[in-house]
Amino acid sequence: MRNKFDQQLAQLNHEMIEMGALCEEVIALSSRALTEGNVALAAKVAPLDSEIDHKEREIENLCLKLLLQQQPVARDLRQISAALKMITDMERIGDQAEDIAEIVGFLGGRQAENDGLLKKMAEAVIQMVTESVDAYVKCDIILAKKVLAADDTVDDYFTQVKQSLIGKIAKNPDDGEYALDLLMIAKYFERIGDHATNIAEWVIYSVTGVHKDEITFT
Repeated sequence: MRNKFDQQLAQLNHEMIEMGALCEEVIALSSRALTEGNVALAAKVAPLDSEIDHKEREIENLCLKLLLQQQPVARDLRQISAALKMITDMERIGDQAEDIAEIVGFLGGRQAENDGLLKKMAEAVIQMVTESVDAYVKCDIILAKKVLAADDTVDDYFTQVKQSLIGKIAKNPDDGEYALDLLMIAKYFERIGDHATNIAEWVIYSVTGVHKDEITFT
């Protein structure tokens, strides 16, 4: 019985890795479309987001099957519960990458200014997603805490982009709409970082049984 359960948990880990890889791919694709001003590339993001949605449903079904058939307790229960929470954040990551791609479409082939900073933001959030999923599979609290710390870096990048774009609008008010589009893209990258942070927090919960939102009464 336990052997079958362990096999199902291994399958869950495999599915989580696959969903994480799709998230990384969709962020990288939307970022590349942005820096190249490539509308055709941006159009490839939506089908990938649909794959992420499908993967979320598959993992959700697997988790519910494990909960109903195996009736896990303690750490096993936390691991499955955390996965259910994490896939919601991963699905939102896919949505926000698609939002970025849609804005790239509105830019009509214009390459992004500040693309150096935006590229750094994309690379940082991709690493956060990768490491948060790795932390879950490896039950690695130290790696999860590294993800939490990395969110500050992403927030700093967002502040830099915002300040740069404010300066751009002041110099050239006619370009205000374009600057606001780029600001929205930066905000979506920041939100992706927030979702990766949520994933890392659920990893810590799955290992320790404590979530940051819990209040302890003494």
